[in-house]
Amino acid sequence: MKGLPAETDFVVIGAGVAGLRAAIELAEAGRVLVLAKKEVTNSNTQYAQGGIAAALSDEDEVSLHLQDTLSAGDGLCNLDAVKVLVEEGPHRIEELIAWGTHFDRNGTKLVFGREGAHSRNRILHAQGDSTGREILRALFAKAQTLKNISVVEFEFSTGLLTDGGRVTGISLINEKGIAEEVACSAVLLATGGMGQLYRNTTNPEVATGDGVAMAFRAGAEVSDMEFIQFHPTALYLKKAPRFLLSEALRGEGAYLRNIEMDRFMGKYHPMGELAPRDVVARAIVHEMEVSHAKDPFVYLDLTHMNASKVQKRFPRIHATCMQHNIDITEDLIPIRPAAHYSMGGVRTDLDGRASLAGLYAAGEAAATGVHGANRLASNSLLEGLVYGARAGKVMREEIKPGRPKAGGQPKAAYSNGPVDAGLEEVIGQIQDVMWNDVGIVRMRRSMQEAIYKLQELASRLANPRTRRAYEAANLQVAGLLVARSALAREESRGAHYRTDYPDHDDKKFLKHSVVRGEKVAFV
Repeated sequence: MKGLPAETDFVVIGAGVAGLRAAIELAEAGRVLVLAKKEVTNSNTQYAQGGIAAALSDEDEVSLHLQDTLSAGDGLCNLDAVKVLVEEGPHRIEELIAWGTHFDRNGTKLVFGREGAHSRNRILHAQGDSTGREILRALFAKAQTLKNISVVEFEFSTGLLTDGGRVTGISLINEKGIAEEVACSAVLLATGGMGQLYRNTTNPEVATGDGVAMAFRAGAEVSDMEFIQFHPTALYLKKAPRFLLSEALRGEGAYLRNIEMDRFMGKYHPMGELAPRDVVARAIVHEMEVSHAKDPFVYLDLTHMNASKVQKRFPRIHATCMQHNIDITEDLIPIRPAAHYSMGGVRTDLDGRASLAGLYAAGEAAATGVHGANRLASNSLLEGLVYGARAGKVMREEIKPGRPKAGGQPKAAYSNGPVDAGLEEVIGQIQDVMWNDVGIVRMRRSMQEAIYKLQELASRLANPRTRRAYEAANLQVAGLLVARSALAREESRGAHYRTDYPDHDDKKFLKHSVVRGEKVAFV
């Protein structure tokens, strides 16, 4: 496909599991333009190792998956949203299998693994630790069989076009740096997460909170932004990226050890290494603090496990660690927590509708309340499938009579030239502020300082002219939304932990935060 159309029926921003599943649902109703910021393979879906959860085994029940999700969410899950997830999940998985997804099997039987805070073995994997990659492959192959779907890579969405309070299209910068517009009947934001807000993250470079920032600028409500999940176990080497070490490693029996070589999780939670992620992440932070090491970390230990079984079960993790001269079957793995997942996002109903007409969101970019204050492991790919399909189904009803108004003509070329060193410095400042002041452990004064520092950076990010400048501006907006929401929630719950308010306050805060303009409300 050469260039972008001036108008289409539906625009889907993001080509991960939520975006592609929605596009497949939309294809029978009209022309669907799916936009990927970089390659289709460069998304959080692609990086998802752990698996996808669903009550499909003979020993499992939907009601148990429901209860485990509610327990992990620490009182804040939207019950109706969780019911949708766990009840529709098995059908969506069976659909994936029918479309050619190859989940791991023992003979003809599907193999189910266990991860933290699950009461049953219900996690499906593909090629051991490449589940997201395999699901994406199958969805993309299915999408390519549908003539109404056009997937365009290297298109950077910069904003939502509105008319009379309704979203009518999008603005973009293409790979050559030329500004474009596309008119449409409805837009789905499936832009993934915002892990790049933090100095340490398991997320790819594209996870800069673009969808949430675009929606907020256009006037949409965002919700639950204070709940950022930090994955407890990311590879920690000074000159290596923070590679995710799947929770499935602990599900198979890996230990956590502190610098003194002691297993420590038993002190913090009866489930030990399989405690909810927020508990494990805070326990690791505490162990690093009491070690008084200049460069603290803890260890993930698989050395007591069967070496050939480990290699077969986790081929990608084994190969990646070997590139850094760590043999996970023989060596202890140095780890630290890293920002992993945003429970919050664009506030939607159970069909993906945002508060702006014509705007939808699904997957990590959306906030249905399904994860509450802390996402249960391996529910994220399932959410993308279930809620991507639901959003696509409802968007089909959004086609308005007549064609959308054509977008404007391409504007003057923007520069996508050399890296702006000053811009990279600003992004680094945002990441440091968020990691230090709005991270795993929080308190009032540091969050107030973070808000002040982030507001100070706004003037340096005004009038972005390049893709990277837009990413920086989006990170600044997303950072402020997280910090303001976290400051307003004067309690600790799930992934949001405050030393100055260490307990639950159900009377005031058993509610969802909603940001409308400058105001944070709890509803």
